[in-house]
Amino acid sequence: MKTEFSLAQLADPNIKEADKILRACVHCGFCTATCPTYVLLGDELDSPRGRIYLIKEMLEKNKPPTADVVKHIDRCLSCLACMTTCPSGVNYMHLVDQARVRIERDYSRPLPERLLRSVLAFVLPRPGLFRISMILAGLARPVAALLPTPAMSASSPGLLRRIKAMLALAPRGLPQPGPAGGTVFAPSGKRRGRVALLQGCAQQVLAPRINQAAINVLTRHGIEVVLVKDEQCCGALTHHMGQDEDALSRARANVTVWQREAERSGLDAILVTTSGCGTVVKDYGYLLREDREFAASAARISALTKDISEYLAGLELTPSTQNGDVTIAYHSACSLQHGQKIRELPKELLSKNGFVVKDVPESHLCCGSAGTYNILQPDIASRLRDRKVANIASVKPDMIAAGNIGCMVQIAGGTSVPVVHTIELLDWATGGPRPGLN
Repeated sequence: MKTEFSLAQLADPNIKEADKILRACVHCGFCTATCPTYVLLGDELDSPRGRIYLIKEMLEKNKPPTADVVKHIDRCLSCLACMTTCPSGVNYMHLVDQARVRIERDYSRPLPERLLRSVLAFVLPRPGLFRISMILAGLARPVAALLPTPAMSASSPGLLRRIKAMLALAPRGLPQPGPAGGTVFAPSGKRRGRVALLQGCAQQVLAPRINQAAINVLTRHGIEVVLVKDEQCCGALTHHMGQDEDALSRARANVTVWQREAERSGLDAILVTTSGCGTVVKDYGYLLREDREFAASAARISALTKDISEYLAGLELTPSTQNGDVTIAYHSACSLQHGQKIRELPKELLSKNGFVVKDVPESHLCCGSAGTYNILQPDIASRLRDRKVANIASVKPDMIAAGNIGCMVQIAGGTSVPVVHTIELLDWATGGPRPGLN
């Protein structure tokens, strides 16, 4: 794709990177076939190729984004299926992230939307506040059911529709909090390694059992696990909302505490059980590339970061107690299969440990969770969830496995089949309790 940035514009490292990404695009259109919003809506501007044109024009002209540009960028799930499909290696992720920063900086959203986004960005990364908000949302659910359901909007859902979607996602009850940061879990028997486990934000409130399962499996196999003190939200949520100052501040804070832990006591890896977080932490090196103080250490942290399935693939797990009588539908989270290019490992781990693993039709399509997408774009998200649930039902599973809490909550909202994390099944197979909560 031909670009027309001025030399002055190209002096900006972000514009220089955007120019490189845009020039790699050859207009082939392969991305349209795997883009969830294009598959649903059939609008070229709701495809990666269409959004690339919109972003190119916005950046080249260096003018505030229009309402139409914002509408189509907002509809992007950042599922990154287009990057898996693209034969030219276009890094759409870094391009759309830059567009979101520009929109956040230069576009004035309607006041109700600004307020909602501000609340989400403030509450969700703070587990204490998030827990309180979930308790309040649970109390408000009966009231929400009495509210009228607004008609689907041709442009953007209104505040009432978004509030109803947010309340619908709230659980009926919350589990007890998991262990606090600073806790160290000793291995069983001889120590074979030492890792830090990302505590997460929403996950530690909604499903602390996931990290507990990871701790069980790791310590059972001789790995010491530390929950690093003063760790923060990874920054994924605010990063995808275009609030880069907040996201980068969190990234720097995490790089600092993880680096300190690695230097003081040693770390073989930083493990992540929420693939949406893992994709961003693995990108810290890129995000902080222009920061002289943090660039090198951020790159080291990114190199240390692994999804839990990557790390377990290098361990010889205890022989499984499973006998092949449990059928698992494996939902491949977008952030894992497209963002981190981890597609087969989780399925292989489950199969090797005695489960019958079934591929889900249209596995490349997003379930509609995508961070806060199912709140901010509930109509599209609901259609994607229903499509995903129907595809899952076609393989008649006993359980559904996924590697991302957002996907688990989203899918569980449309099915009665238990939705569990891959690590919970591996814990069960190697001596832990049977999972079954959705």
